[in-house]
Amino acid sequence: MYELRTQKNKIRTHYIDKRKTLQPVIKRLCDEKICSLFMALVSYRYSETLLMYYPTSREIDVLPIARHALSSGKRIAFPCCDTKSHTMVFRFVTSLDQLTVTGTFGIPEPGDECPVYSREEGAAAVCLVPGIVYDKKGYRLGYGKGYYDRYLPSFKGTKVGFVYSDFVINSVPRGRYDLAVDVLVTEKGVKALHAG
Repeated sequence: MYELRTQKNKIRTHYIDKRKTLQPVIKRLCDEKICSLFMALVSYRYSETLLMYYPTSREIDVLPIARHALSSGKRIAFPCCDTKSHTMVFRFVTSLDQLTVTGTFGIPEPGDECPVYSREEGAAAVCLVPGIVYDKKGYRLGYGKGYYDRYLPSFKGTKVGFVYSDFVINSVPRGRYDLAVDVLVTEKGVKALHAG
């Protein structure tokens, strides 16, 4: 267990540092391409609900997807994290202006007045899953806090990973509870996955 954590932290640190070297112009172009590819997917077009993430300055900016989804009549929800239990719920918003609470890591979150998304709502939902690095089977390394690891096992919809192509490696070290995404989107294309 300790060895696994050490391996993950070494890879995580390396790719966090690498992400800092991305030139803003290149990052913006890659982000735009990734959003465009995602919005062309059948799973997006037929989705009713999107579980978004609010990007930090180093993460892929998916807010254009949120705006497009709202204008297309889809429902969107953003995570609210509980730092004590390292769990999260997603709350619906009808406008990005409702992200009024400063949450974990200084990331904007919806307030308690916003309704909670129920994981029982079924398969017409897509969860956008950020990651520092992914491997070719769709397993990821995040920041190591385990929010998505705890949330995703009972999520019934489609899990879509967002990552830059240079941050896809052959294999990430994983434990028994780590889950793969169903689809991986980079600026170079989309890959449907069958974890194994």
